[in-house]
Amino acid sequence: MLDTMTLTKIIGGFCGSLLVFLLGNWVAEELYHAGGGHGEKHASGYAIVVDEAPEAEDDAPEVDFAQLLVEADLGKGSKVFGKCKACHKVENGAKGTGPHLYQIVDRNVGIVKGYGYSGALVAVADVWTTENLNEFLENPKSYAPGTKMGFAGLKKPQDRANVIAYLQSIE
Repeated sequence: MLDTMTLTKIIGGFCGSLLVFLLGNWVAEELYHAGGGHGEKHASGYAIVVDEAPEAEDDAPEVDFAQLLVEADLGKGSKVFGKCKACHKVENGAKGTGPHLYQIVDRNVGIVKGYGYSGALVAVADVWTTENLNEFLENPKSYAPGTKMGFAGLKKPQDRANVIAYLQSIE
């Protein structure tokens, strides 16, 4: 059985642990309490002053998309099109999450039967010209606000030119 001394040690250890826990909590509150925030008219936080970013200079050379299209690489276009394959097919009439892209270049916008367009594309373009495709593929959401296409876009002009040339080559 437990003798009195062992029982006293157990109870003392328990009381000491409780005391350390309570005092530790109190000390931590005193040391790390930010103050304010309870009914005062300001929020806790720090203002970080940042110099305004300089405006983008127009020193960057203007990209001639027509020239990029002439120099496009169909092999690279096919490879970049891999990002599109999850939703789009290139076979005529093939069903996918998105409309098929067979002969998309110079095709009227929103004419694939059986696909429920959002109407956002028809509002911004009538025909999928290479220029319209370029702008759409760069950033679909900003080109046609409200479009159902959830793709972020292709940022590199050469990638867009390669994909458009690839799509143009499919017959």
